[in-house]
Amino acid sequence: MNPVANISQQFAAHNYKLTPQREAILRVLLDQEKEHLSVEEVYMLVKRSYPHLGLATVYRTLELLCELHIVEKMNFGDGVARYDLRGEDHEHMHHHLICNVCGKLEEIKEDWLTELEERVAREYGFLVTDHRLDFKGTYHSCKETGCKGEKDCRAVS
Repeated sequence: MNPVANISQQFAAHNYKLTPQREAILRVLLDQEKEHLSVEEVYMLVKRSYPHLGLATVYRTLELLCELHIVEKMNFGDGVARYDLRGEDHEHMHHHLICNVCGKLEEIKEDWLTELEERVAREYGFLVTDHRLDFKGTYHSCKETGCKGEKDCRAVS
C-alpha cells in the first residue's frame, strides 16, 4: 500500500479526514523524507502548491500527525522543533548522529537497543514501546579540516 493511502486509513480510524491541505503537508514530508524539517520549512515548501495555506494550518496538521504517531517531533538542542516521518518498516524511531561543528544530521536505521529493551522488561517489568537515541559529537573530517559550519564542511553530503 502506498504511504498516503496507509496514512489516510490511519486518519479514518481516528475519525479524521485527510483533507487536500493535510495531504499536501504530508507529501512535503514524504518528498523530504531524509530531512528533518521545521514547521517553517514545511510551510515554505507547501506554499508552492497551496499559496493560501496558513502557517497555523501547518502547525495544527503537524501536531495531529504527531498525535497519530505518523511523525515524530524532535529537538536536536538548537531550540527548533523538527518533524520526522515514522517509517512503516521500523517498530521504533531511528537514531541520529549530530555533528557539533557542521550540524550535519545522519540517521541510523538499525535498532541497536533491542537487548536493552528486553533487559528493562525482564528486570523492571517495564515494556518499552518506543525510544530515541541521539549521538552528539564531531566528524573526523570536521576536526581535520577545521570546518566552521555546514557551508564550509566536507562532512555534509
